[in-house]
Amino acid sequence: MSYQYVLPGEIEKRSFEILTKELGDRKLLPENEPVIKRVIHTTADFDYVDNLVFSDGAVTKAVEAFKAGAGIVTDTQMALSGIHKSTLESFGGTARCFMSDPEVARLAKERQTTRAWVSMEEAARLPGRWVFAIGNAPTALIRLHELILEKKVDPVLVIGVPVGFVNVVESKEEILKDPVPYIVARGRKGGSNVAAAICNALLYTAAGRTL
Repeated sequence: MSYQYVLPGEIEKRSFEILTKELGDRKLLPENEPVIKRVIHTTADFDYVDNLVFSDGAVTKAVEAFKAGAGIVTDTQMALSGIHKSTLESFGGTARCFMSDPEVARLAKERQTTRAWVSMEEAARLPGRWVFAIGNAPTALIRLHELILEKKVDPVLVIGVPVGFVNVVESKEEILKDPVPYIVARGRKGGSNVAAAICNALLYTAAGRTL
């Protein structure tokens, strides 16, 4: 077995060259291409070409919102840590996650529900405009769906990519019905890394960075 010698600064570029070649003649909508390719780069899973679904103009709307200072709410500290915060902050935005908040933990225990559920209620009280990036907890996505219908929150974009087996598919399908922009990974696949990758693809596009 032989290895490729690639300079550290060239690894990402080479990875995108390889995945672009392996996509072959698959045609991606130019607006959505950076998101799809970054998710594939993160996961090495080409199923996302078909699994990722976008509402009309979702990418453009999110990019413009980031440029105007919109922030990001995540459902996990892992997704939060993966977001390129310096790019987000360069536009005046911040990233938040309420999962470790003691009051969220207390309320979740008291109400016998998940912290993810309560964290969406906390996030809905935030002033300003927010992208909601859900990569782990379907209960967060379910509660967010309800809050949207209750008109208690109006997300710039919902990134619905929780992973797993219980209520995962169902929670994503509900978001597809909501009157808000969305990027959803249909089926069981997803994860906090996917949520962060989508956020970063949007942020890099806002910053004028190409793949």
